Amino acid sequence: MGKDIFKRKVLPVVLIILAIVCSLLSGSFNAGEVETSNPQDDVSQSVSVSPDLPVSNSPEIIDDPSPEVETQKTFLISMIGDCTLATVPGYEGSEYAYETIVNSDFSYPFAKTRQYFENDDLTFANFESCLTTSTDAVAKTFIFKTDPSYAEVMKEGSVELVTLANNHINDFGEQGAEDTKEALLDAGVASVGRNECLIYETAGGLKIGVYAASFGETSQIQSGIKQLQDDGADFIIAALHWGDEGSYTPNQTQISQGHAAIDAGADFVYGSHPHTLQPYEEYNGHYIYYSMGNWTFGGNTNPRDKDTFILQLTLERLEDGSVIVSERTHIPCASSGETSYNNYQPVPYEEDSEGYARVLSKLEGTFSGENLSIGYGYTVNE
Repeated sequence: MGKDIFKRKVLPVVLIILAIVCSLLSGSFNAGEVETSNPQDDVSQSVSVSPDLPVSNSPEIIDDPSPEVETQKTFLISMIGDCTLATVPGYEGSEYAYETIVNSDFSYPFAKTRQYFENDDLTFANFESCLTTSTDAVAKTFIFKTDPSYAEVMKEGSVELVTLANNHINDFGEQGAEDTKEALLDAGVASVGRNECLIYETAGGLKIGVYAASFGETSQIQSGIKQLQDDGADFIIAALHWGDEGSYTPNQTQISQGHAAIDAGADFVYGSHPHTLQPYEEYNGHYIYYSMGNWTFGGNTNPRDKDTFILQLTLERLEDGSVIVSERTHIPCASSGETSYNNYQPVPYEEDSEGYARVLSKLEGTFSGENLSIGYGYTVNE
């Protein structure tokens, strides 16, 4: 009796339950997971499917390219005046000599101003003395030389490029000039000589072309600028040694050659030689600084005029690839931290000081002081 009831009532139920369980075990997981055909492929993977979301036949592949390097668009260029790292003849070995005061502390001359140069893209100066051990001096009134180790002064000052196109690079003949170039190069300072072109490429990829001349002809200046254009310079500087010593105003030759340089394609004109500051001029959308004055200048143990400045140009690369001067900053300084003698260590003027205002008046052309008298003659092409 009990067995008959089990067969008729219980067994069918058990069989139905077993059938349902088997069905679930054999088919349910295949409906909820899709696996790609090649699990060994790097991009193949199992994808869980939700009935509430659209189903894709392949997984989404997220592209992760290398980040693009952003092109530098603004650059800071600093400029200073004459750097003469030697003593005026007749004062060698005296307590006021350049070598006596600086001694072997090559960081000393730029100690109060290096902060303006160490983070820029380029610092540019006129280097107006020889770095040589030669004793074969030319016959002229003033000659300047110091030991080649003094090239470290420029390196310590964070100066990267100098012009040698001036009337003192040949004070010790061709040998002295070559020694100077080599000493600067060993210190990591690039140089450009008389009637020479050079392209300096900054770490950010700006190609700065420099043409340098010392009392050159206008045709030379034009040819030099054309050469830099052909060589692919992004920004062209004409570094011109010219003018009258001690004068606070440019002469007619400076003006005509400065204009010719801009007309030929120069973006900026850097002037040196007068040892005084002269006004800048904006001409056809570009700037001409007729004289940058002295910087660390061993040529005088106590200059009557110690005014100088740092010029900083912010250059901007535009979308079309051209480069313009977008901002200028004048930082008035004294070429000596001492007023009664030359300690050869330039210092910034306080903003509310008489010296600060005087420097700006010289640059703006409103200074009314008399030109300095120069008690000696010189040959411009010496």
